[in-house]
Amino acid sequence: MATAVQKIASLGERRDIPFNKLILSQANVRKTKAGVSIPELAEDIGHRGLLQNLNVRPVLDSDGVETGIFEVPAGGRRFRALELLVKAKRLAKTAPVPCNVRDAASAIPAEEDSLAENVHREALHPLDQFKAFQALIGRGIGEEDIAARFYVTPAVVRQRLRLASVAPALLEVYAEDGIALDQLMAFTVSHDHARQMEVWETIQRSYSRQPYEIRRMLTEGAVRASDRRAQFVGVEAYEAAGGATLRDLFQVDDGGWLQDPALLDSLATAKLGAAAEEIAAEGWRWIEAALDFPYGHTTGLRRIAGERPELSAGEQAAYEALTEELDQLYAEHDDGEDLPEAVDLRLEEIETAIAAFQNRSTVYDPAEIARAGAFVSIDSSGRLTIERGYVRPEDEAPIERETGGEGETEGDAPDARPMRAVITIGGKPEPEDEEDDVIKPLPERLVSELTAHRTLALRDALAGNPHVAITALLHKLVLDTFHRTSSSGGCLEVSVRHVFFSAQAADLKDSTSAKSVAERQEGWEADIPQDEDVLWDWLVDLDDASRTALLAHCVSYGVNALSEKVDRYGGSGISQHGLERRLEQADRIARAVGLDMADAGWRPTVDNYLSRVTKPRILEAVREAKGEASAQLIDHLKKGDMAKEAERLLADTDWLPEPLRLADLAGDPAPDAVAGMDDGAELPDFLSADEEAPPADGEDDERHLIAAE
Repeated sequence: MATAVQKIASLGERRDIPFNKLILSQANVRKTKAGVSIPELAEDIGHRGLLQNLNVRPVLDSDGVETGIFEVPAGGRRFRALELLVKAKRLAKTAPVPCNVRDAASAIPAEEDSLAENVHREALHPLDQFKAFQALIGRGIGEEDIAARFYVTPAVVRQRLRLASVAPALLEVYAEDGIALDQLMAFTVSHDHARQMEVWETIQRSYSRQPYEIRRMLTEGAVRASDRRAQFVGVEAYEAAGGATLRDLFQVDDGGWLQDPALLDSLATAKLGAAAEEIAAEGWRWIEAALDFPYGHTTGLRRIAGERPELSAGEQAAYEALTEELDQLYAEHDDGEDLPEAVDLRLEEIETAIAAFQNRSTVYDPAEIARAGAFVSIDSSGRLTIERGYVRPEDEAPIERETGGEGETEGDAPDARPMRAVITIGGKPEPEDEEDDVIKPLPERLVSELTAHRTLALRDALAGNPHVAITALLHKLVLDTFHRTSSSGGCLEVSVRHVFFSAQAADLKDSTSAKSVAERQEGWEADIPQDEDVLWDWLVDLDDASRTALLAHCVSYGVNALSEKVDRYGGSGISQHGLERRLEQADRIARAVGLDMADAGWRPTVDNYLSRVTKPRILEAVREAKGEASAQLIDHLKKGDMAKEAERLLADTDWLPEPLRLADLAGDPAPDAVAGMDDGAELPDFLSADEEAPPADGEDDERHLIAAE
């Protein structure tokens, strides 16, 4: 026999009760106050009224008779908010409050009502909140107003609106818990729904669906706003020219991503050209402008000496006053505590003024300007870099002027109108990508670039170790004296030749070693006399520490740890024996100075290594540094994505490719340093055992440039 369904006779009594007849019940289960935002709820009630009734029970006296007072076991937070409005005199004490009245004789305990109200309450799904904010915007309510009404920041409102703008198909997947919130956040980087769906289809087939992978795929091909080109042009100027920018509202994005690299390059080149025109107005013979110049681009050029203009009496007095004030402020606040804001601002003003005095533009002889030129580029931070005063060998002869007088030279007519500067604006091609499936020896050019990094780091290390530098110099002198016949020319056939890096990575000139070498070179150039006759006496008067430091610096320019293609035919190139001997000696010096390329700042990146090798090479690097598990995380990716992920995985591992590692103690060169310059697994044919052929008289001098004058 079927059981009859019991029907609900009543849903309870609804009654408006004056607020001063309500008290908070001790049966309310909400005891913890953390996270209970009473003031915000009070403001919301003041704005839109009470949206949910209080649940109350009548208070009985000792005889069981109702007293006219009602306790609130469920709705305590709303009661506290109403109480706050009454205390603020925004609500009358006798204002009627909508209540659900439970019978005092009910068999259901008051604690159960309070517990049920909180337990059965289900928070709004985030997607519903996103769409609700979007609907409010559609009604003409601004972001600031929505933020004020719901007590969140405008940034939170923008985040919710951005989430609501993701492709509808992805929102449906999110509603069905098919995608996590942090993954949905990653999709907001792009506004392109079609591209969002392409990425979603891709990551569905992937083992890993991390948010950073989604962001990387959506921003592929875009340029970071922190890129030096973007810093040079300015994101505002790029956007004013019609360029689109992607922004991430959910994490720090360093200004976002610029989606039009071609436009960015065009703007950067145009701005660089305008700067070159300004520099040309100074009267230089030529201006060469490029977004980037390779390391050693000034090799073989003579740099003219300029003079810093002396300060006038008034300027000198102002400079001394600023210096004195700076010292005084530092002395007064040398207690380790934070500086007062006014003092901090004043210190910044003083340091800026002092820097302006110290960094006054160098003044050059007009006659020298007429034969010299300047390089204009941008540094790694996007700041304009100008290198003035370089003379090309072909411009060393006197330059004829268009003065109207036949045969007059610059020395005859120093005030003649200068020639129009020739401005060259150039670029640099990107390295080609390759896709291979087996481990092959490293490409010849990549090995040359890696060993250029090592050579530069070894120069820097050797210059900082005079003892090893002197040993290396004596080693060469002993070899020249006792093991070879002397070459012709000069009274002392000892020289240091600057080896130019014909193959070099784009980041070589921005490396720590390059900056250190350049800084040391500039320091010595500022002290060394230009007159050769004066130079000898200057060297004689140097103290021993300065002499050894200068010797080490000069000797360091002769370091050549480059791995090059050997000459199998015995021509003017290097033989296999010569290459092995060079690398063995480089390892000896590297051990002596304690060189570690990881400590020197080299890190494997997409540009300098990972995009230049095959996928098995990438996996081998990750496997060596992080283990097999990490390699398996990326082994399914395409090469471009694999290289980017490998860069992230290898960032803090100090992993080095073979050409940058020290050879074993037996002195054997690293395998890829000599064997990795062809597609075969064995040594290529050109690595023969031929002895190195000595260069013809004068031929070696033509192939190298003297670095220590």
